[in-house]
Amino acid sequence: MANKIKKGDTVVVLSGKDKGKTGEVTQSLPKDGKLVVAGVNIITRHKKPSQQDPQGGLERKEAPLFASKVAIVDPKTGKPTRVRFETRDGKKVRVAVKSGETING
Repeated sequence: MANKIKKGDTVVVLSGKDKGKTGEVTQSLPKDGKLVVAGVNIITRHKKPSQQDPQGGLERKEAPLFASKVAIVDPKTGKPTRVRFETRDGKKVRVAVKSGETING
């Protein structure tokens, strides 16, 4: 089955500590069913000083979150929507369920 959310899509988080935040998908992990969204699900890792990084310290980065926790933003209304596939002009395209608009990508 084709992925309904792809890299570069704008999504809104539906549940969890970052509920309501929007961001762009920077990485898609289809085998795990997860996505990495810019500015969402930030985790902190403690780094020991090393030859490459003599300072060490705290490293903050985005962690993957399950694709079911996010919804794609409707291009017409700007609200979260589900996605379905349709054949238009002989091509398989993604369509927003709420407005019927074609999602580019």
